Amino acid sequence: MGRFHRHADGTGHEHDERDVGDHTGYLETGTERVAVLETILAENDRIADRNRADFALAGVTTVNLMSSPGAGKTTLLKRTIAALGEQVRLGILEGDIATSLDADELAGLGAPVSLVNTSAGFGGECHLDATMVRSGLGRLPLAEIDVLIIENVGNLVCPAEFDVGQHARAMVYAVTEGEEKPLKYPVMFRACDVVVVNKIDLLPHLDFDLDRFLTALRSVNPAARIIQLSARTGDGMAEWCNWLLEIRARSAATNEVSRQPRTPNHSHAGETHAHALAPSPGEDHGHARET
Repeated sequence: MGRFHRHADGTGHEHDERDVGDHTGYLETGTERVAVLETILAENDRIADRNRADFALAGVTTVNLMSSPGAGKTTLLKRTIAALGEQVRLGILEGDIATSLDADELAGLGAPVSLVNTSAGFGGECHLDATMVRSGLGRLPLAEIDVLIIENVGNLVCPAEFDVGQHARAMVYAVTEGEEKPLKYPVMFRACDVVVVNKIDLLPHLDFDLDRFLTALRSVNPAARIIQLSARTGDGMAEWCNWLLEIRARSAATNEVSRQPRTPNHSHAGETHAHALAPSPGEDHGHARET
């Protein structure tokens, strides 16, 4: 049985029971550690529910995109904006511990970008949680976005443990990382709806056993969809874009995304205007990037 909690409007529901790991090695504090972690995750789930409600209200489908550092998330997003910009209105919430390097790369490509640095008020955490994501939503024009992609902090462990209110989780895995990663980092691979196997253009130059990796992945998450592509060359991008369109259609068809009249982007004298929701008090910990 999962954790049940009730919202201020009287509605309530359960979250699946979380496995916070084996802490019995901490002989004196193991029980207390588990209790603290469960409290943190329960609070995160509450904020994730608020995010989810805001996404539904605005009619936004949200994907939590995760990977280790350097796997190619940002390059994939650049390709995605170029490929889907005419079909759906994309938005990006960019998570990094520090710097605006990735957000700067994505700025000006046609999608609004909101940057959240975890070092700016969130202790420099190695992941995004629901509160951090919420802090960046006020800088995005949600009413003008169909699909929001959250580029999580590069890390193969912690991002998978935090619900941020997404409709789906995706991860980018680079073939340069080794075949054994699903077995060594099962939490990440198990949490994902789709695994994007990136940098396949390098396969002829690597001593990498793709079949061994796929076997390891399926042993951990047999239900995951697997997409092989090269974000650098664009080979295989069509399948990734089709998956995003499928997630968008599925969320709308099941009423997870509300069907409301949408507010289009519009221009005056060459200037583009975006209507963003105001951030909650104390939630401004990042920067918006103009498109």
